[in-house]
Amino acid sequence: MTVYFSETTDFYKGNTPDMLLSKYGSPLFIYSEEIFRNRCREMTGMVPYEKFQVTYSIKANSNLTLLKIAHEEGLHADAMSPGEIYVLEKAGFSPEEIFYISNNVSDEEMLFAIERGIAVSVDSLSQLEKFGKLNPGGDVSVRFNPGLGAGHHKKVVTAGKETKFGINLDKADQVKEILKKHKLKLVGINQHIGSLFMDGENYLQGVRSVLETASQFKDLEFVDFGGGFGIPYRKQEGQQRLELESFGNEFAKILNEWTDSYGSKILFRSEPGRYISAESCILLGTVHVRKSNYDRLYIGTDLGFNTLIRPAMYDSHHDIEVYRQGKLVKEEAGETVDIVGNICETGDIMAHERLMPIINEGDILGVMDAGAYGYSMSSNYNNRLRPAEVLIRTDGSVNLIRRRDTLEDLLKNF
Repeated sequence: MTVYFSETTDFYKGNTPDMLLSKYGSPLFIYSEEIFRNRCREMTGMVPYEKFQVTYSIKANSNLTLLKIAHEEGLHADAMSPGEIYVLEKAGFSPEEIFYISNNVSDEEMLFAIERGIAVSVDSLSQLEKFGKLNPGGDVSVRFNPGLGAGHHKKVVTAGKETKFGINLDKADQVKEILKKHKLKLVGINQHIGSLFMDGENYLQGVRSVLETASQFKDLEFVDFGGGFGIPYRKQEGQQRLELESFGNEFAKILNEWTDSYGSKILFRSEPGRYISAESCILLGTVHVRKSNYDRLYIGTDLGFNTLIRPAMYDSHHDIEVYRQGKLVKEEAGETVDIVGNICETGDIMAHERLMPIINEGDILGVMDAGAYGYSMSSNYNNRLRPAEVLIRTDGSVNLIRRRDTLEDLLKNF
């Protein structure tokens, strides 16, 4: 039996896809305030440890309104660039609530964070040297590579032996030498093993590994374990959610045992981005073409990879719903199709050989779980206009939270 996400969550709250597209244009990113807030609360309540902090990864979704909601829910944030720091500041995050996790950055970028009093993490010996020269005697965090990674695609595995991130655990002594040389204080260590795990054991193995390294450093103030918490992208097939309660309890057990031996109940952090924002969004688009090329049936839409690049870049799966005259189409019998966009690339495919209800020209498609790495990775490729973003509030009212691009926007930097 197919599970329809928009129905089980009361996603639209009385609004209909056709009404929303007629007002805000197609394609369109639609967010649920209720789901976004619920995911924030699930994360903040996940680990029964007294000093556990959740830092939202802005790279997943940087919409200013959503960031303000995350801040209201008590989340801190991590940033990867001066631009992300700037936007977080505009959303109300204080320097103490931002963690800058740098990667191969210039002096200017590093100083951007240092001069604002924002905690900085470095992920190479040379960047630690750079930090020491720019900020001798300062506080710093170091990102270690625990030697194992996890993720739904090799491009999103951010630890292990084939990634650019982090300092090998066996280089701890060299880290100490650089710290001493520049009179730096190591206040924290951090890691990130990858993105979209649905079984927490790899994550917990990484936690144990980085805590072993943390034991080599005295007077740490925090350890940041990174993120990667997955969501079920195949809900229509019955894929289950990440089981948070038992995972959180096991997590807390590891933390308490380690702090007992370390002698201090230090702060621990995690960095969920996808988990908080992904399920809060449905990307709507319009079907313009039914077309057969030899033995393949194509459904041509305005959902090009300029709006959602994950399927083209990572072979990612997103469930898709069909709407007709404002109603969800629930036909079980259907046809196998390729759902494609309007970009001049053969790889512009939203869904490949997907069994779907019969889809007609003029129908509306809803791409589920598009709130993470959707708009944030969108582009003006082919000089296409980026969609608007709207937020359905808990009371069912709809707010425009980012306007659709205009043709004039394509020339604004010239």
